[in-house]
Amino acid sequence: MRFELTGSTWGEEEKQAIFDVVKSNRFTMGPRVQEFEEKFAAHFGMRYAVMANSGSSANLIAVASLFYRKDNPLKRGDEVIVPCISWATTYHPLHQYGLKLKFVDVDLKTLTIDVAELKKAITGKTRMVVAVSVLGNPCRFDEITGLCAENNIILFEDNCESMGARFDGRYTGTFGFVNTFSTFFSHHISTMEGGLALTNDKEMYNLLKSIRNHGWTRGQDEDSPVFEKRDDDFYEAYRFILPGYNVRPSEIHGAIGSRQLDKLDGFLKVRRKNAEHFVGLFGNDKRFIIQSETGESSWFCFTMIVNPEWTADRKRVLQTLRQAGIEYRIITGGNILRHDVIRYYNHEVTKSTNADIAHYNGFFVGNFSEDIRDKIDYLHETLATL
Repeated sequence: MRFELTGSTWGEEEKQAIFDVVKSNRFTMGPRVQEFEEKFAAHFGMRYAVMANSGSSANLIAVASLFYRKDNPLKRGDEVIVPCISWATTYHPLHQYGLKLKFVDVDLKTLTIDVAELKKAITGKTRMVVAVSVLGNPCRFDEITGLCAENNIILFEDNCESMGARFDGRYTGTFGFVNTFSTFFSHHISTMEGGLALTNDKEMYNLLKSIRNHGWTRGQDEDSPVFEKRDDDFYEAYRFILPGYNVRPSEIHGAIGSRQLDKLDGFLKVRRKNAEHFVGLFGNDKRFIIQSETGESSWFCFTMIVNPEWTADRKRVLQTLRQAGIEYRIITGGNILRHDVIRYYNHEVTKSTNADIAHYNGFFVGNFSEDIRDKIDYLHETLATL
């Protein structure tokens, strides 16, 4: 038996969506992207969604937009608190826009930011907190939102790994001033490549749209708060107002997204059923520390950290999995502080003890949007031989 990291979520509906776009002969961003954006925002109870060509690009345009707000924009040198564990492109745009990153440790069981450490890290210089719900597992948003409100701090939510998760009955990816999602192949829904930013703020919405699309005015709302329209339509069609990018999705991505979103709730039910089986088998296994669910996880995958008190090391565990045809991967990107790129960041570290344990002792195995309980049994049987 093989146990892969992920599997396709596409059916005939997605293939038909592609064919419909091909027949339309309209491939660049247009009505199908807009339809998906509107459906996505409505699904998560938000006012606005902006699709980009990846979750990484969604992070990029979201960070950029915060620098061009009329009131209290971010500035180079401002301090932003981030967890030690996330994907690389959570951090890169923050660095690229000149922010100072203050790294805070994670909780070893949940793998999300340690709220006690976050409280200690906040100072009068802190302008923003980036909350990352790691691999489907929600952050402690009751405490995080309270801390941000008390200290007048922007909450940026990177929800790229956790679509469909909930905390206190509310979807993750809706707690922040701006929130990002990914629709990459291995994620909860897939548009091949893609991502979205969600916000309830009209100014942010229009900033996101402009920065996604060359920094020009095309596609802005009639009452956009980010520029004043002039009478010269010839000039207005190519009027650049912000230093933007071209990170637009295609119509194919939007069309697939609408079909995938229709299936999301069903995908989540299956993922959670798989997770129930996994936790039943490994929840009391003292050899491993598994992710402790906060709220209602959307279970991107199954993390396993080799307990430092166990005599076996990760190398031996991974060799056993490899020989059995069980795929594995580092937890998210591991502790970013242990990657070469950190030498380029303006940063400080408060503590990273748990992030290091996850980095050096951890790995994850896959979860799918289909029943894989037999594969989880096979994983359990394989690890029983150690």
